[in-house]
Amino acid sequence: MLAIHYQCRHCQAKVGTIEESIDAQRLGFNTLTSHERTEMVSYLDNGDIHVKVICDDCHEALLRNPDLYEVDHVIQ
Repeated sequence: MLAIHYQCRHCQAKVGTIEESIDAQRLGFNTLTSHERTEMVSYLDNGDIHVKVICDDCHEALLRNPDLYEVDHVIQ
């Protein structure tokens, strides 16, 4: 069974994992542009999917400090 792993793109914290069969449309992957999909979603050889998201802590930090959008990792 494949798993979908969500990880924060800024601090690398594990946000969650889905280990049940769900199609990409239910997850909203079909609403992403091809650029967004390439940037956010990666597929491993074993069938697992890794999705880069923003965790609540980094989201709050970005709201308080918009200049942090200029750096790749909020927590350096």
